[in-house]
Amino acid sequence: MNRFHQDFPILKQEVNGSPLVYLDSSATSQKPAQVIDAIDAYYKQINSNVHRGVHTLGTMATDAYEGAREKVRALIHARTTKEIIFNRGTTTGINLVARSYAAAKLTADDEILLTPAEHHSNLIPWQQAAKSSGAQLKYFELEPDGSLDLAKAKKMITSRTKVIAINHVSNVMGTIHPLKELAKLVHAHGGVIAVDGAQSVPHLKVDVQDLDVDFYTFSGHKMFGPTGIGVLYGKEALLDQMEPVEFGGEMIDHVDLYESTWKELPWKFEGGTPIIAGAIGLGAAIDYINSIGIEVIEKHDLEISQYAYDQLASHIEGISLYGPKQGRMGMVTFNLGDVHPHDVATVLDAEGIAVRAGHHCCQPLMRWLNVSATARASFHIYNDESDIDRLIKGLQKTKEYFGHVFR
Repeated sequence: MNRFHQDFPILKQEVNGSPLVYLDSSATSQKPAQVIDAIDAYYKQINSNVHRGVHTLGTMATDAYEGAREKVRALIHARTTKEIIFNRGTTTGINLVARSYAAAKLTADDEILLTPAEHHSNLIPWQQAAKSSGAQLKYFELEPDGSLDLAKAKKMITSRTKVIAINHVSNVMGTIHPLKELAKLVHAHGGVIAVDGAQSVPHLKVDVQDLDVDFYTFSGHKMFGPTGIGVLYGKEALLDQMEPVEFGGEMIDHVDLYESTWKELPWKFEGGTPIIAGAIGLGAAIDYINSIGIEVIEKHDLEISQYAYDQLASHIEGISLYGPKQGRMGMVTFNLGDVHPHDVATVLDAEGIAVRAGHHCCQPLMRWLNVSATARASFHIYNDESDIDRLIKGLQKTKEYFGHVFR
């Protein structure tokens, strides 16, 4: 048990008579007491709407909400808080870009480039954008380990490429994609790159200015924060050109009976009462990350993922492992012989070990891997080698239980 484990109240419990080993952080991370306390304090001490009242509670709530925006800006090294849009999560941010930017910019002569490894949330919105605009979807070719060959990618990027939509880190294989190089390639042809950062911001240092990405989305709940809060980063010049997709209170400047105008960035994209407690909780999660150091988290998560991959490969006969052998971030995805992943997860759960089983919202990738589903163990700062050792023992027990499959 590492020193961070004690910060997470939920991890102190037993599941099915065994100490909980939580290996499903790619679905959602657990929350440290510091985040839980910050949300509790908001509701107990300063609960009020923001940007509206001039009374003390309203001012305190506004300061806390906008303070969280500044923490996000600093975390990802955005140029200004005008580029930080709060929303419900990664899915909402991607949909905003696909609807607002793409609707205004795409024509039937254009192409949208993706990979077969995209989460459905970074695939379906672009399918819809293509249908509405007439643009064509195209897909990068993946290498056998799920990575991209930049030389091959370069050949696919042309003057017709208006958008590259890609994950920074695959939520199935842990592959880290070369965003900086892809951004340079697409910008040379006048296109933009929109990044799904749901699996990257929780685990590694992200500098959106250095990467030179145009849009970058992520969710709070995968980085120790609460559910229901997410962030869209966009370059100010691009966001200025885009129209809101939600209209109503909070995002307006002036309203007449027949015409209305919008507030300046970032508020024109935050219609209605915002997710105040969520933003404050996300701010507390960023404080927690900073107290550890994102470089420390990145090193830990790379090392624990490598340890898990190596231990599974060397100790579990008949296992199939997916993704790169080295340099994977935060997860190991596998199948155990012909045992269905749901059965694997069920046996592990009986041992107090929580893993994910299914298609992970990546059905095209499952078909690319030639499987219907996989099991996934994913990690964060509260996991250590003893958790992986428990996983190994659990999988050995699974093999014994389903021994007939391995004969």
